Amino acid sequence: MAMVTMKELAALLDGRLQGDGALPVHRAVHPGDAAADADLGVALSKEVLRQLPQSRARIALIPEGADISETAAGPLAGSVTVGNPRIALAGITRLFDPGLPAKPGIHPSSVVEAGADIDPTAAIGPFCHVGAGARIGPGTHLVGHVTIGPAAQVGSDCLFHPGARLGRDVRVGDRVILHHNASLGADGFSFLPPRPGHSDSAKQTGAAAAQQESLMRIHSLGAVELADDVEVGANTSIDRGTFRSTRIGRNTKIDDLVMIGHNCVIGEECMLCGQVGLAGSVTVGDRVVLAGQVGVADHITIGSDSVVGAGSGVPSNLPPRSVVLGYPAMPKEDMFEQHRYLRRLKRLYRDVDMLKKAQSAGRADRDSE
Repeated sequence: MAMVTMKELAALLDGRLQGDGALPVHRAVHPGDAAADADLGVALSKEVLRQLPQSRARIALIPEGADISETAAGPLAGSVTVGNPRIALAGITRLFDPGLPAKPGIHPSSVVEAGADIDPTAAIGPFCHVGAGARIGPGTHLVGHVTIGPAAQVGSDCLFHPGARLGRDVRVGDRVILHHNASLGADGFSFLPPRPGHSDSAKQTGAAAAQQESLMRIHSLGAVELADDVEVGANTSIDRGTFRSTRIGRNTKIDDLVMIGHNCVIGEECMLCGQVGLAGSVTVGDRVVLAGQVGVADHITIGSDSVVGAGSGVPSNLPPRSVVLGYPAMPKEDMFEQHRYLRRLKRLYRDVDMLKKAQSAGRADRDSE
């Protein structure tokens, strides 16, 4: 647990101190959870800031411009004001994150195959399995129940949570984090019939005319490569390539329940949110954001600095700096325009119905003359 004073906290966060700088800070909490004088009420968003006056916090972390001098526990004894709440939030959570205890060495319940090379400073927790010829770098921590496949390579200062799995030949850079049950290096989903089947005819003609025959496996001879500082969420799967490796670029962050198919290449500094699914051979540029439940068809290229909105389906290539939404994904302005027109459909049908009735009545009047 971090133990700092308000003065030290202000220096660490590049903030402005008000009040007693010698006050200790033992915990960083939501203002509503403050229970002791050393509990720092973190109120960096507008919503949480409104709750601070009703809390029992005596010390607080607040954004520039906030005017909070008193809470339910009395006047604030001290506060730190920051200009950039997002950066301050990253800093304060990093400071008070207790992390996971790691003792260098190999737990006696783990199995290490012959020829594996494990740095003496690495920590191999209980019930791990390290395959023959695998290499694990300095400072890396396998928390427990982690599988490292044969000839896999893991860099330095990595953290693999329980249930993480690396297949054979998978290569992982430095400071990579794998959360619970992440799977790197399963076979790609590559099957085909000996002759064009009903799925092929459906694509070409729109009708499933052919008969599907017994499916044959295309084996995955490639691997998976993660560059430095990549983070992979819980229950996410990244399949190995057919001949070349599926590759994830430096500092890309991948959420829980994401599926990345074989032969995909993802650039640097990307964010893939929950339940994103990439079919095989997708290429994603640098700094791309794929929001939740985005689906991308096979062999599609998404240009750098693009943003794809939640629930969108991407069936065709996107140039750099695209901002798209919907199914199929289209420019944001076009999607909003379609929604405006859809909302008018009821009124349009009503107006058309009235015109038809008026026209019919006019025709009836002319016929009666």
